[in-house]
Parts: sequence; C-alpha cells; structure tokens
Amino acid sequence: MGFLVIYPIVILMNIKKEQPEKVYGVVIEAMPNTIFRVKLQNSNDENIAYLSGKMRKNRIKIMVGDKVLIELDKYGGKGRIVQRS
Repeated sequence: MGFLVIYPIVILMNIKKEQPEKVYGVVIEAMPNTIFRVKLQNSNDENIAYLSGKMRKNRIKIMVGDKVLIELDKYGGKGRIVQRS
C-alpha cells in the first residue's frame, strides 16, 4: 500500500498596489462630518478631502489655515488627509 500525497500548488503573484499621489495643501474651509475644502499647493485647484481613520481615532484637530498632506484618489474623487503639518 502506498500513499499518494499531492500538495496544492500555490502561485503567488507579485502584484504591486499603486501608491496614491500625495500632495500638500492648505485648508480653506471646514465643513460638517470632518470634511474639508483644501487648496492644493502645486496647482491652484481646490479639492474636497476627508479625515483619515487614524487621525479620527487619535482626535487630531484640523483648523482653517493648517497645512496638510493629502492622498489623492486616482479617479478624481475626494482626497484623504493623512498628516497635519
């Protein structure tokens, strides 16, 4: 009697996630539900940005005039504020 052991073959694909574009901006308006209007530094565009989960968890306060780092959505939607400077 012999045993036939077949090991499943697992193929790991090295798929890299695209890193979001990060830009600095200045908060020009605070809106309800931790949403902010931010003027981007490189271009004079305005963008809507929301506060990231870690900043909410640690209760980081954002005021009008603060310089913030934003991760922009690659589809042109809202940005996410990840750091206050």
